[in-house]
Amino acid sequence: MAVTLKEVAARAGVSRSAVSRTFTPGASISAKMRERVEQAADELGYHPNALASSLTTGRTKLIGLVSNNFRNPFFLEVFDLFTKGLQEIGLRPLLVNLTDETDPQNSVRMLRQYSVDGVIVASSTLPPGFSRAFRDAGVPVVHSFGRFSTEPHVDVIGIDNIECGRMAARELIGRGYQSIAFMGGPESATSTQDRLEGFKCELSRHPDIEFSLSYAADYTFEAGRTEMHRLLQNDKAEAYFCGDDVLSIGALSAISDAGLSVPDDVGVIGLNDMEMARWENIDLTTIHQPIDGIIDASINKVVSILDDPDQAPESRLFPCHVVERGTLRSN
Repeated sequence: MAVTLKEVAARAGVSRSAVSRTFTPGASISAKMRERVEQAADELGYHPNALASSLTTGRTKLIGLVSNNFRNPFFLEVFDLFTKGLQEIGLRPLLVNLTDETDPQNSVRMLRQYSVDGVIVASSTLPPGFSRAFRDAGVPVVHSFGRFSTEPHVDVIGIDNIECGRMAARELIGRGYQSIAFMGGPESATSTQDRLEGFKCELSRHPDIEFSLSYAADYTFEAGRTEMHRLLQNDKAEAYFCGDDVLSIGALSAISDAGLSVPDDVGVIGLNDMEMARWENIDLTTIHQPIDGIIDASINKVVSILDDPDQAPESRLFPCHVVERGTLRSN
C-alpha cells in the first residue's frame, strides 16, 4: 500500500496541511518544518501524488506533445529532446500520435479529457488549423516547426522553409548543375509547399537551367526510395533537392540500386541534418535545422503562455545553414 500524507504527518508530528505545503512548490513553510516533514517522508518512503496535487493547484503539469511524423526518424530526435526538456522543468509530456488524423477536433477532445495545461504541436506537415483548434478550445498552444506567418493565430517557432528552398537552389546552381529537380514530401504538406516555392523562386532567375519536380508519398525512407526508383526510369536530373533528410537517404538507396554513383552521377541535398545524415556510409550534404534551439524556445514559450495567457502570439524563425558532406560535387 502507498504511504499516505496522513502517515507522514503523524510520523513528523505535524498537520497534514504542513505536509501538503512542503511538497507544493512556492508554498510558505519554515525551513525547520520542511526538514521534519522531508525526514519523515524519507523514512516512510513517501512520494507525493502528482495527480492528487493537481486537484489543489488546478494544474496537472501535463503538456500534450502532438505530432503526425512518427514514421520519420528525425522526429524521434525531436521527441527525445522535447520529453527531456519538459521533464527537466517539472512538466510531464503526454505524447499524442496524429498520423492519418484529419479532424483536429478529435485531438482536442482527447487532450481535454486529460486536462492538459498546454499543448505543443510538433509538426512541419500539419496545417495551421490543428493548432488553432486548441487555441479556440482555450488550451495554450505552441506550434513547433510550423508554418511562418506575419500575423499568426498561435505562437509558431521554426524555420523559414521558403528561404531553405532558395538556399538549396543556390547551392546546386553554385556547383554548376544544369539539370535540377525538386523531390518533395507529400504535396499537401505546408513544409513541402514552402520549400518548393523558395526553390522555384530562386531557379526563376536562371531560365537556362532545366527544372523538374515530383512528390514522394510521405516523409519516409521507403517513400523517398520508391519515388527515386520511378524517376530513374526516365531522364534523371543531375541533382535533386529532396526537401528532407529521410527522403534523401531513401533516394540515395535507390540511386545505388541503379548502379549509379553519388555525387559523380547524381547529386543530392537534404534538409534537417538529422543524426543519420552524419553517418559515414551516408555522408549527406544537407541544410542544418537547429532543432535544439527550436525545442528550447518552444518549451520556454509554452511556460510563458501558462504564466501570461493574454500575450499576443508571434512567429519566431531560426536561421539554417548548409552542411557540406559528400553527396554534391565540389564547386
